[in-house]
Amino acid sequence: MKKIVLGLLLILAFNATQAQDAAMNAFVTKLMAKMTVDEKIGQLNLVTPGGAVTGSVVSSDVDSKIRKGAVGGLFGITGPAKIRSIQEIAVNNSRLHIPLIFGLDVIHGHQTTFPIPLALSCSWDMPLIERSARIAATEATADGLNWAFSPMVDIARDPRWGRIAEGGGEDPYLGSQIAKAMVKGYQGSDLSKDNTLIACVKHYALYGAAEAGRDYNTTDMSRIKMYQYYLPPYKAAIDAGVGSVMTSFNEVDAVPATGSKFLMNDVLRKQWGFNGLLVTDYTAINEMVNHGVGDLQTVSAMSLNASVDMDMVGEGFLTTLKKSLQEGKVTAKQIDDACRRILEAKYKLGLFADPYRYCNEQRATTEILSAGNRKAAREIAAHSFVLLKNQNQVLPLQKNGTIALIGPLAESKRNMLGTWSVGGDPYKSVSVLEGMKNVAGNNVNVLYAKGANISDDAAFAKRVNAFGPEIEPEARSSEQLLSEALDVANKADVIVAVLGEAADMTGEASSMANIALQESQENLLKALVKTGKPVVLVLFNGRPMTLGWENDHVNAILDVWFGGTEAGNAIADVLFGAYNPSGKITATFPRSVGQIPIYYNYKNTGRPYHNEEFAKFKSNYLDMPNDPLYPFGYGLSYTSFSYSNISLSKTNLQGNETLQATVNVTNTGKYAGEEAVQLYISDPVATVTRSVKELKGFQKISLQPGESKAVTFIITPEELKFYNTALAYVWEPGEFIVHIGTNSSDVKSASINWKK
Repeated sequence: MKKIVLGLLLILAFNATQAQDAAMNAFVTKLMAKMTVDEKIGQLNLVTPGGAVTGSVVSSDVDSKIRKGAVGGLFGITGPAKIRSIQEIAVNNSRLHIPLIFGLDVIHGHQTTFPIPLALSCSWDMPLIERSARIAATEATADGLNWAFSPMVDIARDPRWGRIAEGGGEDPYLGSQIAKAMVKGYQGSDLSKDNTLIACVKHYALYGAAEAGRDYNTTDMSRIKMYQYYLPPYKAAIDAGVGSVMTSFNEVDAVPATGSKFLMNDVLRKQWGFNGLLVTDYTAINEMVNHGVGDLQTVSAMSLNASVDMDMVGEGFLTTLKKSLQEGKVTAKQIDDACRRILEAKYKLGLFADPYRYCNEQRATTEILSAGNRKAAREIAAHSFVLLKNQNQVLPLQKNGTIALIGPLAESKRNMLGTWSVGGDPYKSVSVLEGMKNVAGNNVNVLYAKGANISDDAAFAKRVNAFGPEIEPEARSSEQLLSEALDVANKADVIVAVLGEAADMTGEASSMANIALQESQENLLKALVKTGKPVVLVLFNGRPMTLGWENDHVNAILDVWFGGTEAGNAIADVLFGAYNPSGKITATFPRSVGQIPIYYNYKNTGRPYHNEEFAKFKSNYLDMPNDPLYPFGYGLSYTSFSYSNISLSKTNLQGNETLQATVNVTNTGKYAGEEAVQLYISDPVATVTRSVKELKGFQKISLQPGESKAVTFIITPEELKFYNTALAYVWEPGEFIVHIGTNSSDVKSASINWKK
């Protein structure tokens, strides 16, 4: 009976969707019949009057262009009253009264800022990540917006790349789960509701593989590598129903991505069936000229031919497409198709029914930075932190005695939010010093000293401070700062050193060749360690860093990334044990930049090296081991967990059978805690070389002290599939190794045989 009812509901839902699509098609077709070629091309133009911009070009004469029907959307402005006033120009003063779409980089929250995306991924908690996107959408739409340029799902294996901070790390399986959660959080189940918005998955494609970790740089890889490791998160977002896609700056197969017919038309449109809005990144069409593939008219036509719909800021479409149409370089159908997809996005948002549905000023007063949203931000931040070291259980801190809180990030508010916090107000964030005082209680004496500047390099600080003062050098000398810090440290029972990167030392245009602590901070930390007092390093960062000395010499390391609006409170919650850290890293930490690129799912060579004693003529280094400082999936807890051996439901399988692989996980420590149990699979022999292991599942569980839980993973042939030389997604019979454990290196293993 239940199956019959479910079937009927599915039929009704399908019929309703068909009816909605038919109504939309009829409306858009009727509207387009009234439009001139110039008005259709105008819809393809996305402009910004300034504000949150990531390029040197800012749109001019925006009001006049809106009146002429030469603008399809705006980004970079917020506020329901301001957006209403601009929308009124389009609706009341353009010939066909077509409303605008309004976008912004809502990356990790809007005004309530959550941890940076790399930090969110370290929670391994999809409902929590979805919740952060849902709150972000609620706030952004209350602020007049209906389009978010997020999620960024680029797989990144090079921590030098600044934009690693914006994504979910190095693994395609985990990245795909995050992509789905973010899209669902932003878009909800009904885009016409005034608290949902269109998500935009970016950057399509392969941007995270930029050579040398340098932003905007070339990308080059085999098709198998592309399909196996880099494309899955984009496809997951498409399968989740994402409404829009953004092109990337890099080239792929010697063609700039924004003009790649292979990427945009063959894969995205045809293979994956995406029929939504495809927008460029900031002036990406114009920048194709510098790549060396033609002048502005040529590259604009090239992008439209690749099925790009909307040109962000560059106005190549606006100024050249009509000429290209007359010269036969593009077709009227291509312009119509692009225009239609933009109009359909606006229709789905309900803008034709009510152009001002996102301009409710009452919502802005009650739904932005609410107490509930800040509470959620505090909770989510705590879940994102990763405990990298905890020698002799120095953490959690006791709520008594004297704590020396030292470091240039301890009193900072601006640096709590991290990169791409466009809507956030740093002065409404909670510093670490404030959080410590809020949480510590009356029996703790917190003494503060800055101790050092984030960096003493004035030229470097100027580059970092492009968006405002994040590195603020003191008038006092480094010797004076250090002397004050040591004086404070000598009065304390324990030292908490709050060090790391400024917010915009990661993010767009923030690649780094040196990913260690700045020299000023290294000197401070070494001096603090010399006091002999226990030292806890609270690390702010937007990327994996090289922390060899720190790992060897400090007592504890808590990686807090950039925690957002409530960072200070969340950090104090974890330091004092109100929350037991459960985060696990999603990007490998190298010992040295010389190991980069470094990632867990590497392939064996013909002369493999497994970190045994050095052997000549193997694939290894003379000066250090191959293995990383911290492997993918690594993260400690205040408690400890033990894993049983793997129990398999069977060891010989055939065809579409299902395997159950179970481990018993026991909390063997003194604290309640959460553990992300990870499943990896190895395929030792195949017709193409395979990674040593690949993540294929995970479950996050909570255990009380002494409690055990059986964790079971269901494995089908789907988890065995890979792309072969024909780019067919297949599995092959043979031996497979199932690994389950606490991180990619520390696992239990069992072998199975699976026949076709």
